[in-house]
Amino acid sequence: MPSFPLAPKHPKEITQHGQTRIDNYFWMRYREDPEVLTYLHAESDYLDEIMQHTQPLQETLFVEMKARIKEDDASAPEKNGDYDYYTRNEAGKQYPLYCRKNVPDGPEELLLDQNALAEGKTFCRIGSFSVSPDASKLAYSIDPDGSEKCEIFVKNLSTGQLLAEKITNTFGDVYGHSGIEWSNDSQGFLYASLDASQRPYRIHHHLLGSDPASDRLLYEERDETFSLWLAKSRSSAYFMVWARSFTSDEWHILSADQPQGDFQVFDTRRPNIEYNIEHHSDIFFISTNENAQNFKLMKTPASTTSHENWVEVIPHRQDVTIEGLDAFSSHLVIAERQGGFRQLRISAPDAVSNIRYISFPEPVYSFYAHKNPEFDSDTYRITYSSLVTPNSVIDYHIPTGQWQVKKQDEIPSGYDPSQFTSERVYATAPDGVQVPMSIVYKKGLALNGENPTLLYGYGSYGASIDPTFNANRLSLMERGFVYVIGHIRGGSEMGRNWYDNGKMLHKRNTFTDFIACAETLIEKGYTSSAKLAIMGRSAGGLLVGACLAMRPDLFQAVVASVPFVDVINTMSDPTIPLTTMEYDQWGNPENKEYFDYMYSYSPYDNIRPAAYPHILITTGLNDPRVAYWEPAKFTAKLRELKTNDNLVLLKTNYDAGHAGASGRYDYLKEVAFEYAFLIDRLA
Repeated sequence: MPSFPLAPKHPKEITQHGQTRIDNYFWMRYREDPEVLTYLHAESDYLDEIMQHTQPLQETLFVEMKARIKEDDASAPEKNGDYDYYTRNEAGKQYPLYCRKNVPDGPEELLLDQNALAEGKTFCRIGSFSVSPDASKLAYSIDPDGSEKCEIFVKNLSTGQLLAEKITNTFGDVYGHSGIEWSNDSQGFLYASLDASQRPYRIHHHLLGSDPASDRLLYEERDETFSLWLAKSRSSAYFMVWARSFTSDEWHILSADQPQGDFQVFDTRRPNIEYNIEHHSDIFFISTNENAQNFKLMKTPASTTSHENWVEVIPHRQDVTIEGLDAFSSHLVIAERQGGFRQLRISAPDAVSNIRYISFPEPVYSFYAHKNPEFDSDTYRITYSSLVTPNSVIDYHIPTGQWQVKKQDEIPSGYDPSQFTSERVYATAPDGVQVPMSIVYKKGLALNGENPTLLYGYGSYGASIDPTFNANRLSLMERGFVYVIGHIRGGSEMGRNWYDNGKMLHKRNTFTDFIACAETLIEKGYTSSAKLAIMGRSAGGLLVGACLAMRPDLFQAVVASVPFVDVINTMSDPTIPLTTMEYDQWGNPENKEYFDYMYSYSPYDNIRPAAYPHILITTGLNDPRVAYWEPAKFTAKLRELKTNDNLVLLKTNYDAGHAGASGRYDYLKEVAFEYAFLIDRLA
C-alpha cells in the first residue's frame, strides 16, 4: 500500500475557560501558506493511488447513472403571465438552457445558456434568476467559483444584449432562494449584499441605467446573529425582507409600487418568537410559534400588522406542525406535517371554509412545492416522489381535486419500481424515544445480516430528510445494498419538538439516535457492522464524525462530505462565515456550559487512539459554509491517531464550494467516486 502523507505538526495552544488544548493542525486555515496546498495535493495524490484500482468501477457507475437520465430533456413548463418558463438540457452539455414560450404556442426564446456562461470555467452556478414583470428584462447572478459570492447582470430580452451594469458581492443562495426582486414598474430591482463574513445584511434598490455605486440602501441588519432573505408577495403588492435568526424573526414590508420608499417593520422581533407571513387582499396571514410550539395560524389587517392585532385562525395542534403558507386569489394552501409525513391543506382564502387535504397515492412519500408564481391560478404544482417512485411533476386542480401528472422523470436505461420495496422501521433511542427509519431495497433480500447497507442522516437546523427518489441509488441497490434514512432528532420529521430536542444542550440526541438506528439495522438482520456504512453531508458530516468518534466499532465505512467537524474552533471565531448566526443551533462557546457540551461531541476534539472504520472525507477549497481546513484537519488527526490499517482519504475539489461540482456530469462523477469507495470497502 502506498505510504500516506503525514501532515506537519505546528502545535498551537488554545486556552478557553481555564482549559488548554493543543491543536497541531491549526495552521491549515492559513490558505496563503504554501504548506497548506502542498499538504492538500499530497492527500490528493495519495487518494488517486489508493483508488486507482476502482477506476473501472467508477466508470461503470458513471455510465449507469448517466444512462438513467434523459440527457436531452426539458422541465415541465410553468406559466407566469404571458409565458411558459422552463429549462432544457442538451445531450453532452453540463448545464441547462433557460427558455420560455409565449402562451400557448409561441416560438422558443432562449433567455440564458448556462453552458455559454461556463465556457472556460471549471465551476458555474446560477445564484438568482428573475424576469421583470413586463417580461422584457432578465436579472440574474453568477457564482463563478463556489464561494457563493454572486455577480448580478441584466439582460434586455428583446435585443439579447447585456445592460452596462454589473453588481458584485451579492447574495444568491446555494439552495435556490432568489436574491433579486423587481419593482412592479420593471424599472429596477432589489437585491441583498454581503458583509465581510458573507452574511446577507443589506437590501439595496438598483434603478436600471444607474451606477450600482449609487444604489439606495433600503435596509441594513446590524445584529450579526440575523441574516436577510428577500422575497416578493405572490400578490405582487409587497417586497418582503425576512430578518431571521434560528430563534427569532422580524419581517419588513414595502409596496412593490414604491421601491424608493422605506421598509416598515411588520412586527418587532421578540426573543424566541418566530413568525412567517403571507399576503392576501387586505390582510396578512401569519404562522407563529408564540405559545404554539408547532405553530398556529393568525391573521391581521394589512394596515395594522403588529402582533397586538393578530387574530387566531387555526389554533395550535400537538400532532400537526405548520411548515408553510401559500396564498392565492381563490384559495389558501398550508403545508403541514403529521406523523412524520408532509400534507397539504387546501381551503378558501379565509382558511376555515371548504377545507380538504390532497390524497397521496403511497403510504410513504414526499413532495415539494414549486414556485407557483401566479396569484390567480386554480392549480397547485408540486413534485411528488417516494423511495421507489421517480420524481413526478403534479398539477393539483383546486376546484375539482384532479391529480394531473405533467411530467415524470424518465429512466431511459429502464426501471421497474415493482422490483423494489420500501418500509418504515423504528429504532429505540437510549431515552426510549422511537426514531423512524425509511428503508428501501430490492425485493427478495434475505435478512441474514450479510447485506451491505448505507445509512444516511442529517439531523440539524430542523431540516427534514424525507423519503424521496434518487436514481443514482439504484447502482447500490442493484448490487444488493440496503439504503436507509435515519429520521433523527435535530430534524423536524416528527414535529418541532423533534428539532428542539436535537440542538443546543440536547444535540447529543442526534448522534445517539443515529447510533440506535445502526444498532437496530444489525439487530433486525438487515446488515452487520462489517457491512454497514454511514454517510452525511455538512452538518450531516458532523453527525457521522461524532458517531465514528463515539462508536468506531459499529461501522465498516464512513463518507463525511464537507463535514462540520471542528466545532469548538469554528464556533469560537465570529469572523468565519455563518458563525454568529449559528449560536442558536450549537451555543456560544464563550459560555462555559455550552463550551463543555460542544467539547463533549466535537469530532475533531474527540478523536482518540482507536481502530477506526474506512473513512472518505470530502471538501471544496472555496467552501464558505464549512471551510476546507475542517475536513483537512480531521483527516490529519485521524491519520495520526488511528491504530489500524483502515483507510482515511481526503478528496478536495479545488474548483468548487459547499455544494460540490456544478455541472451535471461532473456531479455524477463525484457520486460514482463515493459509491465506488463504499462498494470497494463493503465487498
